[in-house]
Amino acid sequence: MKSQESIAITIKGVQKHFGQVHALRGIDLEIRRGEFFGLLGPNGAGKSTLINTIAGLTRADVGQISVMGYDVAKQYRMARRCIGIVPQELVYDSFFNVREMLRLQAGYFGCGHENHNWIEELLDVLMLHDKADTNVKALSGGMKRRVLVAMALVHKPDVVVLDEPTAGVDVELRQSLWEFIKRLHNEGHTIVLTTHYLEEAESLCDRIAILGEGKIIALDSKQGLLDRGVNHVQLVTLTTEDPIQDIPAQLSKNIKQHNGSELVLQLNQKTDNIIDLLDAVRNTGAIIKTIKTSEADLEDVFMEITNNGRLT
Repeated sequence: MKSQESIAITIKGVQKHFGQVHALRGIDLEIRRGEFFGLLGPNGAGKSTLINTIAGLTRADVGQISVMGYDVAKQYRMARRCIGIVPQELVYDSFFNVREMLRLQAGYFGCGHENHNWIEELLDVLMLHDKADTNVKALSGGMKRRVLVAMALVHKPDVVVLDEPTAGVDVELRQSLWEFIKRLHNEGHTIVLTTHYLEEAESLCDRIAILGEGKIIALDSKQGLLDRGVNHVQLVTLTTEDPIQDIPAQLSKNIKQHNGSELVLQLNQKTDNIIDLLDAVRNTGAIIKTIKTSEADLEDVFMEITNNGRLT
């Protein structure tokens, strides 16, 4: 049995309805302290609803959530003090400049002048110092995203939740942001990440939950998920002497990419026979020059799980 002191977020039997929409269908999950945890799923899977419920912004219909041991409904102030949320939406107050926004946010958590050095450090690390006296509404979208990150961290929370933090931002910000988040993680902060950039999750996360239709349909270590994909999903890249003109219907469900004379097939090793698929290619009259196989990455596993509901 895990010690409660080792758990950052506990979610027990959480359900949430919005009218006739059953957004969360009995979520049970524990996220360990100091973990870099990925929360993945297609649009509409319930990720943002779950994050809003963890943050106390949405009240669960059924179930219980605690952050660092504090119930998000009954001990809201303490739970909220322990968590910092970087939302998807660019939410800001257009009346203040960047430094004023951060000091105002710090004040919500009872952080006074003693927190000003940390604010200046955040401005430096997130490359906002040159914009510190600029009204937030005058910033670019990428700069506003940096301000949201700083606002989430201004009270030094134990748990940092990043909801699509790099959506629509440039490569420079993405790299600098991840360097800073890695630093926070190395210092002991618990990080929860949702992202549609699956290479980010594969690079950063220790453990990953995949949601589908309001339920957890996969939960494993990153390597555990990749191993499951290796056992079941294989990519076969074929190069032919001439472009393949007519793809037989037998291959349609397996095609991941077709670009002239290059054809990438995705095989489920439980149900697909590579010999049959190669014969189907040859039956088009194509002459195969090269065949290359590769293991599945997290994107391949994710697609297999979310398309089929579960990868067994």
